[in-house]
Amino acid sequence: MSATRDLPEAFEQIVDDFTAASTRERLDLLLEFSDELPELPERFVDARDSMERVDECQSPVFLTVEVGDHPDRTVHLYVDAPLEAPTTRGFAGILHAGLDGLPADDVLAVPDDAPMRLGLAEAVSPLRLRGMVGMLGRIKRQVRAKSA
Repeated sequence: MSATRDLPEAFEQIVDDFTAASTRERLDLLLEFSDELPELPERFVDARDSMERVDECQSPVFLTVEVGDHPDRTVHLYVDAPLEAPTTRGFAGILHAGLDGLPADDVLAVPDDAPMRLGLAEAVSPLRLRGMVGMLGRIKRQVRAKSA
């Protein structure tokens, strides 16, 4: 059984891409995800107070989720991470690409250790990886709260 079988398809593909790459290529992939993190919608640009700060991140990162109505309660993820923090933005970009648009139940089923499966432990510090784990935890907590 694959180590990614318990991940949503998009997230599984991201993990597969990272684990197939060399350490240097993983850093390049992380920077690509940093560049691909969508800008905040206008309604959130000046509304950081309505977003949750991710204290585990070394850079000031704020996020929020919206959960649609039934039947599948589609999740939309919004993250504000500074341009001068490409590692953090890359983590946010990975989570956005892997989780945005999924049903709430699929997001909630993502294992808490999913960020550790990217094979980045030898490329970035454990403290930085803790930031991505913190982002995922907050996303899942908000999804639970907003889909109750």
